[in-house]
Amino acid sequence: MSTKRDYLTVASLSSEELAKVLDLADELKADRRQRDDLAGMSIGIIFEKPSTRTRVSFEVGITRLGGHAAILNAGELQLGRGETIEDTARVLSRYLDAVVVRTFAQSRLEALADAGTIPVVNALSDFSHPCQALADLQTVREYKGSLAGLKLAYLGDGNNVAHSLLEAGAMAGMHVAVGCPDGYRPDAAVIDLAARLAGATGGSATVTNDATEAARDADVVYTDVWTSMGQEAERATRLGDLAPYQVNAQLMQAAAPDAIALHCLPAHRGEEITADVIDGQQSVVFPQAENRLHAQKALLLFLLT
Repeated sequence: MSTKRDYLTVASLSSEELAKVLDLADELKADRRQRDDLAGMSIGIIFEKPSTRTRVSFEVGITRLGGHAAILNAGELQLGRGETIEDTARVLSRYLDAVVVRTFAQSRLEALADAGTIPVVNALSDFSHPCQALADLQTVREYKGSLAGLKLAYLGDGNNVAHSLLEAGAMAGMHVAVGCPDGYRPDAAVIDLAARLAGATGGSATVTNDATEAARDADVVYTDVWTSMGQEAERATRLGDLAPYQVNAQLMQAAAPDAIALHCLPAHRGEEITADVIDGQQSVVFPQAENRLHAQKALLLFLLT
């Protein structure tokens, strides 16, 4: 592509582009043969947080598209010894064709994208998890056939995953209902953005303190860990505050009879979700994890070809 595109939030794409990436992800899942679309390209993957799904899915996906994945631990870069993010971006732009970053502050991704000349992909920040949202929508389409008009209930901490789901669901014409206690609400700016996006697609974005109301008649029930990386000191408080929002058999009864259960993993069984739900017939958690591979391959092709 002649113009550099970054993927820092789901709303970095238009609704039409989002649908295009999801269609391509389905094609790639159906045809898993080795490709050479990224032959001769090197894509850096920088980790400032631990990773299982992100590291493996991106590395394998880049390889299956014929590219080279350069895995970079931030602690082993000069970035970890005081080099500015801007200088790092200028240097990496001369070596790589794109860079995938898992970090803490969203502002680091924005600074990297502003200073560099190659596409920057957000593989998770404290604010947003847009690659996860691509896999989530792909999974819902796979099991429900479509997205527009479906209700997606997210229960628990209004965190980075909730932010990306609000954006993605609104862009796809879904009705996203977040159930969380006061003090754990998604960022107000994200809620406002999702409401505006939904206005153009026929969807909606709501936040409630009532877990059962959020889940009522939902086609999709979603949750995430209550204590994210860097919040370990708050664990005891969070467990108490969020306990009423656990996804369990009783909560699932409020959802539609054919509702599916999602979790971005890793799961803390017995906390945000019970074992009988994550291992039950309504769970599509592990196909959802697999779809990180296909959705991210599609995203890379969209950004680089």
